[in-house]
Amino acid sequence: MEKHGGGPGGARGRDPGGGGAGAGEPGAVVVPGHRDKYALVERERRFLLAGPPRGGPARRDITDHYLTGTRLRLRRVTGGGRTEPEYKLTQKVPAPRPGPVRGLITNLYLSRTEYEMLRALPAAELVKTRRSFPPYVVDVFAPPRQGLVLAEVELATDAELAACPPPPGTVAEVTSDDRFTGGRLAVASRAELLSWLAEFGVDAGV
Repeated sequence: MEKHGGGPGGARGRDPGGGGAGAGEPGAVVVPGHRDKYALVERERRFLLAGPPRGGPARRDITDHYLTGTRLRLRRVTGGGRTEPEYKLTQKVPAPRPGPVRGLITNLYLSRTEYEMLRALPAAELVKTRRSFPPYVVDVFAPPRQGLVLAEVELATDAELAACPPPPGTVAEVTSDDRFTGGRLAVASRAELLSWLAEFGVDAGV
């Protein structure tokens, strides 16, 4: 998850380079062997919700394309007070161990022309709407993933993150369940998703 509308240095919950509380001492290595000069630490928790919460501010519509064979995600964001779409290319390098320190993330903001050129590459699509319920954001997924609702929270330190209670309507925390990451969801079939949700007692057969 990342904030929208500013440069990558403006997002909470991420440390430049790879240090900071919870990732070890300042300067600690988050992903061994990965150059992290321009990357930020992604620190978040993820929750499966029984359904979307009511209300909330204006939604953002997000279309992600996970480029085949890479760790790159191409994103288009509309709504949320924007007059023009926002385009972004993101690299996510996962940490070697599961948990709230997800790894390293690097964002690059694109022009429409740059976006359209990259959009021509083979990719898996994931579409969702996002609303903010601080400190959480809630994603409601579009077909063929209808019925899936996830909440995410990012905070500045591991201690703050651990102390943050689950949002209302939480069925289970899925922070360490890679099935509920964007890249995995983008390639999952409807049948796979329904079986995963059924494990948690969520009936998404709508």
